[in-house]
Amino acid sequence: MDEINDSTLGEEIGRLHAEHRRYAQRLEELLQKPYLSTDEQLEEVRLKKLKLHAKDLIYALEHRAPAIA
Repeated sequence: MDEINDSTLGEEIGRLHAEHRRYAQRLEELLQKPYLSTDEQLEEVRLKKLKLHAKDLIYALEHRAPAIA
């Protein structure tokens, strides 16, 4: 397996944090609406899953980092 250097790992974690924030921001926009269309409801579910997946990846990478050093 290829060894991941610290800068690459840091960049990936940063990218995932940015994605997570983007998903959270869009979810907040949707939640401000009094009514969601069917498409918006589907987008809400999709965004929640993507946000959770990004959070899981961030956690995995952050807890993997000390083992690499």
